[in-house]
Amino acid sequence: MGRPKKKPDAVKSSWLEVRCEESEREAFRAAAEAQGLAMSAWIRQCLRRAARKELEDLNLPVAFLNRLSA
Repeated sequence: MGRPKKKPDAVKSSWLEVRCEESEREAFRAAAEAQGLAMSAWIRQCLRRAARKELEDLNLPVAFLNRLSA
């Protein structure tokens, strides 16, 4: 028996492929592990934080915030 299925609105269906150096990948993995996160969760957290700051500094909407306030 596996884990329970996620609700449809919680399933992530889009992929983002990023090329990087092996040393970068290892650093990302180590940082994620240090925070107790899967590497994909850690990368999403970092990218969301950076995108939010960039867009808010430019007074532009942050698309993923709309989902949180709904």
